[in-house]
Amino acid sequence: MKNILRYTISLALAGGLLWFVFKDINLNEMLDRFAQSDWRWIAVSCFFLLCAHVTRAWRWGMLIEPLEHKPGIVNASVSVLTGYFANYIVPRMGEVTRCGTLYRLERIPVSLSFGTVVAERIFDVLILLIMIGLNFILEFDRLSTFFSDFFQSKVGGGGGGSGSGMLLGILLAGLLAVAVVGIIILKNASLRNKLQQNAIIGKIIDFAKGMLDGLLSVRKLRNPGLFIFSTILIWVLYYLVSYVLFFCIPETSNLGPLAGLTLLVVGAIGMTAPTQGGIGAYHLLVGNVMVLYGLSQNDGITLATFIHGAQMLFMLVIGALAFLYVLMQNKKAVAEPEQVSAAN
Repeated sequence: MKNILRYTISLALAGGLLWFVFKDINLNEMLDRFAQSDWRWIAVSCFFLLCAHVTRAWRWGMLIEPLEHKPGIVNASVSVLTGYFANYIVPRMGEVTRCGTLYRLERIPVSLSFGTVVAERIFDVLILLIMIGLNFILEFDRLSTFFSDFFQSKVGGGGGGSGSGMLLGILLAGLLAVAVVGIIILKNASLRNKLQQNAIIGKIIDFAKGMLDGLLSVRKLRNPGLFIFSTILIWVLYYLVSYVLFFCIPETSNLGPLAGLTLLVVGAIGMTAPTQGGIGAYHLLVGNVMVLYGLSQNDGITLATFIHGAQMLFMLVIGALAFLYVLMQNKKAVAEPEQVSAAN
């Protein structure tokens, strides 16, 4: 019942977000745009996406190797693909499915592989945080104007010129406050123990400790430099997956590399929403943020739908093929002992 309720709520949330995004969109016009798109760039984007997942499987193998197991790149890749396939059916089931698939193919215990997935996610969160900071630095004028205008429209205020400076001041003050509070908590053991007794604060502290432990675990790897390189390569490929699709639609073909970075960051945040494959949340966030780059909201939503739809269809197809591969390997594993028994 818990799983059914979670799936129902997730589906309802995705449906509500999609209705809100598309309620003023002419779907026939959007489909006509898709039909006129340059589909060669979709093939390039799908190639980069497949390379990203294979690289993720390669990196995952590096984390598993110190645990005295070494999965093959094919089986690890198939496991990663089935995990993404599962996420489009039931949110947050990808990690468990990935580890279960690897156990079926390589007999690596789920308890071991799941710990490496958690460590892997920690590094991805760190890279995403770095990209959010980099995106804000490189696009400060554009993003600060957008947020300052938003706050002024809600609470009133002075001219746009002072809004950016005020926003920067708030950010710096917030970072300073977080640093001061963090130092106080680290220095005061009794205060730290009291805070840990609070359920919410305790989870935050445990999460921070888990991130630190995960980051330090890279020292146990046989080739830490290769692991860091593969992590960067994964996110470079993710960037290219979305950026090349700009050239599919005439309205977005003139968008620059920084627009691609903004799309990657905002899209990654949207994909973390508790809906199947980030459906709805991705469209809402990307569709609105693209307005900052001169697109109309309709064009932004069209771009978001195009990118998300192309990736989702590709992952459903390639994920289904990976799932069939797992079934075939299981049948083969069952058939071999039967053949040996018959021969004896």
